[in-house]
Amino acid sequence: MATPPNSVNDLSEVKQLGMWASITSLGYLFWLVGGMELVERIAYYGVKASAGLYAKSPASEGGLGIDLHDYGIILAIWALLQTFVPVFTGGISDRVGYKETIFASTVIKIAGYLCMAFFPNFWGFLGGAMLLAAGTGIFKPGIQGTLVLSTRRENTSMAWGIFYQVVNIGGFLGPLVAVHMRQLSWDNVFYACAAIISLNFLFLLAYKEPGKEERIERARKIKSGEIQQEALWKDAWHELKKPVVIYYMLVFAGFWFLFNSLFDVLPIHIAEWVDTSIIVTSLFGPEGTSSGILQFWLGLNNEGTKVMPEGMLNLNAGMIMTTCFLVAAFTAKYRITTAMLIGCILSITAIMFVGLFNAAWMIVLAIAMFSLGEMMISPKKNEFMGNIAPEGKKAMYLGFVMLPQGIGWTLEGYFAPKLYEMYASKEVISRNELLTNGLSQADVDAIPQGEAFMRLVEVTGIEAQQLTHNLYAANNIGMAWYIIAAIGIISAVGIYIYGKWLLQMQKQQQQQQQQAAAQ
Repeated sequence: MATPPNSVNDLSEVKQLGMWASITSLGYLFWLVGGMELVERIAYYGVKASAGLYAKSPASEGGLGIDLHDYGIILAIWALLQTFVPVFTGGISDRVGYKETIFASTVIKIAGYLCMAFFPNFWGFLGGAMLLAAGTGIFKPGIQGTLVLSTRRENTSMAWGIFYQVVNIGGFLGPLVAVHMRQLSWDNVFYACAAIISLNFLFLLAYKEPGKEERIERARKIKSGEIQQEALWKDAWHELKKPVVIYYMLVFAGFWFLFNSLFDVLPIHIAEWVDTSIIVTSLFGPEGTSSGILQFWLGLNNEGTKVMPEGMLNLNAGMIMTTCFLVAAFTAKYRITTAMLIGCILSITAIMFVGLFNAAWMIVLAIAMFSLGEMMISPKKNEFMGNIAPEGKKAMYLGFVMLPQGIGWTLEGYFAPKLYEMYASKEVISRNELLTNGLSQADVDAIPQGEAFMRLVEVTGIEAQQLTHNLYAANNIGMAWYIIAAIGIISAVGIYIYGKWLLQMQKQQQQQQQQAAAQ
């Protein structure tokens, strides 16, 4: 039985245009969806970057006051929904229309932010996270499907690099909004994000769906019986079970475990163990800075004396939004799987650095190294799937991109906070220390979640910064990060093998095409 033409995966790699030729070849629709993604990311990362801090912040300070086990449950459910919903909504976007699904997703995401604001407890935050996850899962395929249809194979490397760069402008601004909103009150973060995402309704007024006429004509023929269309789940399953997709999911799942740990757990690690005032002192002197502009853009506290955890992590988005097009131009010269392998290795090394050092400037170096690795691998995953997707199934395949991320992030969401709690949680370590300092188990259990360290400061009489240093030296804090890095190493080996296998498949496909042309 012959394979239907719109079911064939094109595994060939097309020579890319030069950097400036690629940039000038991008049309208005590309920049429009880039703007929509930017707005969505400002709102999304306004919550995501500070979620762990909100979860562990005591209720007396307006936080959820939950332990990392409960936070892990929220993360796992959030990840599962956000990454598996696009597997089905991608196909829906191809059939129903990109504009319609983008509109629906924006409404759902607004509801998610408001749910978090109205119900400041475990169930309210979980419900809001589920709505955000569903909304994001519906939003992504339509945006990315538009991008694929508005570009050509000759400029996809630069297009995805620039798109990822624009996305990270949102990823940079979102945490800065959160830093300053949460210092007023936590609910302000959620209200601000709901207002920001609403701006996408304005972008939709100027949006014109590419390939709409073809989609409508295809729908007409299906309705009239001229062509047959499989049920969506059967169509998705037919594509999912192809070896090129299955192996992709398996080998990249480990990388996404490692990737998401940086965003889900590192802010907590920085808040608990890294003295970021050293950075401010190095830049501005012991008094810090009173400049409101610098405090905002560097993610400092209101006193201008230390970098907030979101501000530290914002180096990641800052690097990507300013240099990703250069990395895209560089990696365009190499096979996609080769670039992704190098990026994975750099990210693994960065995670090892987090485990080895708690000096603020070393954490800065680790984040910078991770960011470079991310720029080499993350935009490439979309370029790869967009290129090999059969005609008429671009959004479906870009939904498949989320599957390995879903596997990795769901596992990370549940297990990474547990690993951190097991080896590095200052709250857990402080409670154990309180027991050795004469408090009974009942007294320790009575301490509200998130307040054990300050109680330990009172009991020992040791200044907080020195006590932090003592606890770090006495415990193997880095072990959680070494385990995460080991998972990344397994993924890197898988990517290497996958690249070799894919190269062999490409050569076979080329030979078949040459033989067919000769006939």
